[in-house]
Amino acid sequence: MLKGKSDIVCIFNYASHYRENIYLKMQESLNCEFYFGNIEHGKIKKIDYSLFKKKVVELKTIKFFKNVTWINKSVSLVFKPYKKYLLTGEYYSLSTWAILVLNKILGKKTYLWTHGWYGNEDGLKKIIKKMYFGLADGIFLYGNYAEKLMIDEGFNKNKLHVIYNSLNYDVQFSVRKKLVETSVYSSHFANDHPVIIFIGRLTKVKKLHSLIEAQKQLLDLNLKVNVIFVGDGDIKKDLEQLTIDKNTQNYFWFYGKAYDENEIGDLIYNADLCVSPGNVGLTAIHTLTYGTPVLSHANFPNQMPEFEAIDKDFTGDFFTEDSIEDMVFKIQNWLLKKKEKRKEVRANCFKVIDTKFNPYYQVGVFKKIMK
Repeated sequence: MLKGKSDIVCIFNYASHYRENIYLKMQESLNCEFYFGNIEHGKIKKIDYSLFKKKVVELKTIKFFKNVTWINKSVSLVFKPYKKYLLTGEYYSLSTWAILVLNKILGKKTYLWTHGWYGNEDGLKKIIKKMYFGLADGIFLYGNYAEKLMIDEGFNKNKLHVIYNSLNYDVQFSVRKKLVETSVYSSHFANDHPVIIFIGRLTKVKKLHSLIEAQKQLLDLNLKVNVIFVGDGDIKKDLEQLTIDKNTQNYFWFYGKAYDENEIGDLIYNADLCVSPGNVGLTAIHTLTYGTPVLSHANFPNQMPEFEAIDKDFTGDFFTEDSIEDMVFKIQNWLLKKKEKRKEVRANCFKVIDTKFNPYYQVGVFKKIMK
C-alpha cells in the first residue's frame, strides 16, 4: 500500500475500466486518492478497485434530468486537508460547480480534465462554459484542437494543458511486440482482398450503415474489399440484414465481442484500414496501437478528440462527413496508394501512440503541472 496522506484528490464521475492504466500510474506517481461516482456511462465496464494500492471510495451519483448530476458527499471533500483537486470537467455536474466555487473561496487549486471546447458552442452554452472553465486553476485537455479553440475564445494559454488520451498501453504494447502477419482473414474469407475493420459498439451514432454502402460501391467498382465489425450493439441485426440486401454478406464478417487483447491485436494488425464513419473516439487509439491506419470524417466539431491521432497520409485520412462518395474515394485512394507501404504505415501508427497517446506522457504532464 502507498503510505502517507496525499495533497491531491481525484473526483471522477465514473471508474471507466479503459482508464485503469493511467489511474494506477497517477496513484503511483502523484500519490493521489480517488473518489468515483457510480452512474455507469453507457456499457462501459468498471475498474476493479482492488487493483489500487490506496483505498478507493465510490460515491452515490444523483441524476436530476438529462445529464445533470450531483456526486453525493463529494463537495464535503473541500474541507479535507487536500490542496489540489482534479475533477472530471463536465459542466453539467452541479457538484463540480460547487467544488470550483468553494475552492476559490478557500484558496485551494482545482483542475479539470475535460474535452473543453468542441467548436459548436453558441449562445447560452458558450456563456455557461466560459464561466465554468474560468473557475478552474488549470484545464487538462484531450487535444490541441480544443486548446486552440479555447485560446481563440480568450482563455489563458498558461492554464491549458494538452494531455491526450490512452488505453491499456502496457498490456497492448506487450501484445504488439509479438504480433506477426497471419492468415486470420484469408482463412475466413477464402480470399486475399484488403480488409477494412471497425472495432467498437455497433450503435446508430457510429453511422456504420454508410460503410456497408461504401463497400457495395467499391465492389461495384471492382475493388474487392472485405469488412469486419468487431463488437456488438443495438443495430447489429439491422446491419446484418443490410449486407444481405446489398448482397455483400460473403465479404462481411460480424465477428462479435472480443475482450482478449491478443485476439484483438491479431485482428487489427492484419487489417489494412480502420473506417469509422461517425465520430472515431478511442477506436482510433486502439487501432493505431496495433499499427492500422484510421479513416474518419472531417467535421471536427462533431468529432471526439482522438481524431487528432489521425495524421493525413501518415496514420490515416479524413472524408467529408456523411458523404459516402468521398468515403469510397478516400478508401480507394488509401488502399491503392499505401498498398506497398504497409510496414512504413505501421511504424507511423506506432509512433503517434508511443509519443503522445499513452499514460506515460499523461502522467508526465500531470506531474509537471500538479507537483
